[in-house]
Amino acid sequence: MRIKVSVPMIAAVATVLLLILGLSCAVFVPEDRYVYIKRFNKVEVTYTEPGLRFKLPFVDTAMDLPKNAQLYDLKPSDVLTLDKKAMEVSSYVVWRIADPLKFLQTAVNINEAETHMDANVYNAVQNKISSMDQLDVISSRGKELDEQIAGTIRAAMALYGIEVIDVQIKQFDLPQDNKDAVYRRMISERDQMAAMYSAEGREEAEKIKNTADKEAAVTVSEARAKAEELKADGESEYMKILAEAYAGAERAEFYEFIRSLDALKVSMQGDKTLVLPIESPLTKWFVQR
Repeated sequence: MRIKVSVPMIAAVATVLLLILGLSCAVFVPEDRYVYIKRFNKVEVTYTEPGLRFKLPFVDTAMDLPKNAQLYDLKPSDVLTLDKKAMEVSSYVVWRIADPLKFLQTAVNINEAETHMDANVYNAVQNKISSMDQLDVISSRGKELDEQIAGTIRAAMALYGIEVIDVQIKQFDLPQDNKDAVYRRMISERDQMAAMYSAEGREEAEKIKNTADKEAAVTVSEARAKAEELKADGESEYMKILAEAYAGAERAEFYEFIRSLDALKVSMQGDKTLVLPIESPLTKWFVQR
């Protein structure tokens, strides 16, 4: 049986082969990764900028390393102070690969890099703490001590193409036989400080209360006096207005009429019948004169 090969078929096969070849040559460098090309276990080139790169197909191998910051949390380690007291130190390191080629030539991979970092951090911490008494170590814990240790580690890890961004000592722990004594002393000191602050607070609170009570009493007294004064003025003005409003016989009679109507209105609320004697003061307003 003969297979007839057409030109379109040959073109399609060629296109597929070219596509496969092109894909095997292309290397994409992400923004957060370093990409390096290995040829026969030898690093030929490293790419640090993102973009599309190329390699020899079936010969070169593209591999990558992280470009962003890495966190390495070290296991607690025992160190001795200048006065020969044991302490347990926990710390961590924030680092990144600054020179990928040097990193590959020295540290080789992340695990080896962390092994070198572990040893360098321990040596730096031990050397620093062994030059200080235990109380000085505890009192100086913080940024100053961390920076001194970080300076030593940065110089050591730069040999591996690693940039140490930050080194922090998370925790200093004391041996169990020293913990109780230190905690008791700390509790006693803080109890004394709390008692002193409480006494000062009570004294200040009493001063503030006395001042506030005095000011409140003066304010209330002045307010009551002013209220009585205003009340007297108001009553005086009220009586004056009434006197002017009902001055004269006709106005007085009208006032009496209004008051009588108000009284009737109150008395007849609801379903009621009101019976009044002829001599009642209210009757005269309803009887024709």
